[in-house]
Amino acid sequence: MSKLLRKPMQEQIGEGVTLVHEVTQENSGLKYVGFKVIDLIPGANYEEALGKEECCIVALTGKINVTEGDRTFGDLGTRQSVFERKPTDSVYVSNDCTFQVEAVSNARVALCYSPSEKQLPTKLIKAEDNGIENRGKYSNKRLVHNILPDSDPSANSLLVVEVFTETGNWSSYPPHKHDQENLPHESFLEESYYHEMDPPQGFVFQRVYTDDRSIDETMTVENGDVVLVPAGYHPVGVPDGYSSYYLNVMAGPEKVWKFHNDPDHEWILDRK
Repeated sequence: MSKLLRKPMQEQIGEGVTLVHEVTQENSGLKYVGFKVIDLIPGANYEEALGKEECCIVALTGKINVTEGDRTFGDLGTRQSVFERKPTDSVYVSNDCTFQVEAVSNARVALCYSPSEKQLPTKLIKAEDNGIENRGKYSNKRLVHNILPDSDPSANSLLVVEVFTETGNWSSYPPHKHDQENLPHESFLEESYYHEMDPPQGFVFQRVYTDDRSIDETMTVENGDVVLVPAGYHPVGVPDGYSSYYLNVMAGPEKVWKFHNDPDHEWILDRK
């Protein structure tokens, strides 16, 4: 049984609220990254009081309202499927705050966490504020939506990004890692991957491995699965006929994303 691959839980935790995933320090061994996915039916409410954690609330699909204190951000969410490939709305909430998520329509919501001591303002991250990038070439192409990049001071530790990889392509490739605190060359960031596939019966392959192979797992990842990356390289391969989406959450002792490519495979970047 893989320690890194998580299947959906589908646990009813409230009226109209289903807990799909829950990644915590206690059940994952991760120190810096926490993650939940919840499904809500129209009119359902989810409330959470944050301790010493910050949270980025991502409207994956459907429409939601988010309230923190006396502020409500209404009608958030831009898509019925992540494969519409357009950015969505998110809300950043700092530590020691309480927030509510209300479903306007059927909705799937990602909750991305990291430890936090310094309180920051609650912030709406509009879809149009996402940085959009096309990365890679040859069979290494992907579309990136930067929700909370390391250049954004809105959060203390959290980095949140969406990645779309087309059929027959590789992503997070060439294999790279960020598991050493060795700035300015490399930063230590734990990571989680929330995966979806189009069509949904598809799968991708993800390998997580370290230089010394103390971690070395190759996983068949299906629609709705989560993969944990405590350390090591973590490439994703997408079979022909299917497209891949994943939501990444990263966090570590410093909010800096500096990665190191596997030297055995870095040569592919210099091909003519």
